[in-house]
This record gives sequence, structure tokens and C-alpha cells, in this order.
Amino acid sequence: MQGAGNDFVMLDETKKPLGLTTAQYRFLADRHFGVGADQILTVRPPPEAGIDFEYVIHNADGGEVEQCGNGARCFVRFVREQGLTAKDVVRVKTLSGVIEPRMQADGRVTVDMGAPVFEPARIPFDAAGLHAEAEGSWQKWPLALSEPWDAAPVFIAALSMGNPHAVQLVADVDAAPVLQTGPLIENHVRFPRRVNAGFMQVVSRGQIRLRVYERGVGETLACGTGACAAVVAGIRWGLLDAKVDVMTRGGQLTIEWPGQLDAPVMMTGPATTVFESEIEIPDGI
Repeated sequence: MQGAGNDFVMLDETKKPLGLTTAQYRFLADRHFGVGADQILTVRPPPEAGIDFEYVIHNADGGEVEQCGNGARCFVRFVREQGLTAKDVVRVKTLSGVIEPRMQADGRVTVDMGAPVFEPARIPFDAAGLHAEAEGSWQKWPLALSEPWDAAPVFIAALSMGNPHAVQLVADVDAAPVLQTGPLIENHVRFPRRVNAGFMQVVSRGQIRLRVYERGVGETLACGTGACAAVVAGIRWGLLDAKVDVMTRGGQLTIEWPGQLDAPVMMTGPATTVFESEIEIPDGI
């Protein structure tokens, strides 16, 4: 499946667990030897009352992560197409909490992504010794990327949308050094669980262009939580309105956030099934 070009292998473990290893998840995500995907998404039975399914996410490097927004849209379409539910709205448990993807009449999917998290310790982000600069009603943090450490830093917004994000403002997203500085930000010592690096160009108060270098994956055609994080940062910096169209290299997402710190972020976008198949997964890898 794919959501705005962010592509996924979907696995149904509602009847029995597959018991895949980290190496086997990497095999499935490999575009030369496996199927090829940014993430592997697994549907599991509900772990508790009031929940419809458990939603488990593995990045292309085989590591399990907390959240994937574009994947959440594909998740609800998958469980409906596979006959696992007839509901238009499902309550789904992830590592970072409960989300509610909703099928719309036009075929797009809206996901309540929950409220953003700004406290550095909960992102997690080590801000010790850093001096933030005021920006709008919020702030931006200086991040030194390489030696010498007194070289000009990049300035980022640090926040979590169930997974950590570092968002920076750029004049031209096409010219931004995503592939050069993305890995440096992803693996920066101040982000102990690594981080997704977002590069945001503001087109107008209702539109941005965005590229994201995803943790454990690299640059993807779209990142749902990255789009949410960028819009939240832009709103708090005073640059954006409450409803924003996010233009990614894989398509358009619409993000809505009223600006109250405890208010949920709503994300709407496409979710498409590309093909179904079977594959033999080698043992001992």
C-alpha cells in the first residue's frame, strides 16, 4: 500500500503471530531482494478493551518505532478491505498511544494524531546547555551538526507527534541539503532515540512544501507525522493558519490544528492498495 508515495508492506497477524525477526523485517523492506517498503505495518488483535486493533510499525532498518501517520491511513483501509472490520472509524493502539483513523466519503482518510508533545524530556531531546531563540509565540533551538562545534548551527523546532521530529525552515525545499544534513540530524547526540528531520518551505499561510529524512529509512516521498510536526511548528512560529495543505514529493496532505497546546492534530490524505501477493521469507537471516 502507499499513502502519498510513502509505501508499506501490510501484514495480518490477527489470527496468529508471524514471529518475524529484525533481519526478516529488513528483508521484506529491501527493494532489491524483498518486496520493498519504507515501513512494515502489522495488524494484531486488540490488546485491551475499547480497542479494535494493535498497530505495529517497523522501519526499513528492522527497528520498531512508535508512530507512522501515512501508515495509519493505509491501516484503516487495509482492515476494511480484508474484511477485518466494517467500521468507518477504528480505535488503534500504537507504541505511543491510541489513534482513530476515519474513512471519508471521498475515499481519503482522516486520522486524529493526538496532541503534539513539546517537553524536551518527552520527545526526547537533550536541550541542556542550549539557548533557544524566540520565534513567534514559541522558540527554535540551535543544533550544531559537525565540528568545529562553534560553527553556524541550524535552528530547529523539536517536538513529538508520537515520534520525535526536528523541523527547520528553508527558503527552497528543492535546494535544501536533505541528503547531506538529514543523516546528521537523525543521529544527533541530542536525540537519544534518533529523530526525523523535516525541511519546510512556507509558500503561504495555508500551504507549505516539505521534505523529510526519516529515522531508520532515509528520505521518503511523504511523512505523515512529519507533515503534522511541520505545520504545528509553523503555527507556533506565527507563519501558518490553522488549516494547511502540505505538498510532499508524493502528494498532498491536509493538516489541521487550532493552536491550543493540548488540542489534537488532524491529518487527511490518500491511502491506496497497490497489490497483494505472497512471499517466502528465508529462515536464518
